[in-house]
Amino acid sequence: MKTLLLFCFALCCAGAARAERRSGLVTMGGKPVTLLGTPVAVGEKAPDFTAVDANWKPVKLSDFKGKVVVLSAVPSLDTRVCSAQTRAFNRRATALGNGIQIITLSEDLPFAQSRFCKAEKIGSLLVLSDTVDREFGRKYGVLIQGRSLLSRSVFVVGKDGRIVYEQLVPELSHEPDYDKALEAAKKAAGAA
Repeated sequence: MKTLLLFCFALCCAGAARAERRSGLVTMGGKPVTLLGTPVAVGEKAPDFTAVDANWKPVKLSDFKGKVVVLSAVPSLDTRVCSAQTRAFNRRATALGNGIQIITLSEDLPFAQSRFCKAEKIGSLLVLSDTVDREFGRKYGVLIQGRSLLSRSVFVVGKDGRIVYEQLVPELSHEPDYDKALEAAKKAAGAA
């Protein structure tokens, strides 16, 4: 019985260690930030999460089962680099076909996201807010401690629900590698 208890304790500690705060991976203006949540890795099953659309309607990753999904996380759409990232993926989304869905996620409130999308003519990708439960940020390990922001990152989820690509951008003021992310998405969709 004692051995079983020690084994269970070790399993719990291993899971908790993985969900610990991580510092030094990302900087904001050159200063390190701490990321909260459980990091994910290529080859793992992508954690399902719920975020909300412009009408506060819940949308789950699992709603896109059978499609390749590009998850583009940005700190705030009202900043130069975040808006550039969203516009870049929006421009490229039309050429990808129906088998690939691009989703931009931020902690911005849905009404702010809606205003941004209308002003920037964003219509080829889906913009979701993680502000309600912060499930995406915590389940993917990209929620910035003390800032209520997501760390700039890109994840590609294959048709089988496994992560086939990830990029945690080391400095928040830098853009991700669009070409590598979309190459991974096309390959996962069988189009590359």
